[in-house]
Amino acid sequence: MSAWRSLFTYNKYASITARALRASLKQEERVLAEKRGVTSVRYQKWENGVGGTQTLFDAQAVAAEQK
Repeated sequence: MSAWRSLFTYNKYASITARALRASLKQEERVLAEKRGVTSVRYQKWENGVGGTQTLFDAQAVAAEQK
């Protein structure tokens, strides 16, 4: 059994290794890699078995509103 498995989940492990890899890249490649690392989330409210409109969740806008 790997030592990291006793400390955190696979998703956390993958996040840490990806961050370390991006940090080791040259400036130009690092910027491109960081852009690919941005994720987005869409959600929709379901009522009576019918899905509503999909809404893009913008975490930065929510964080700005909370400040």
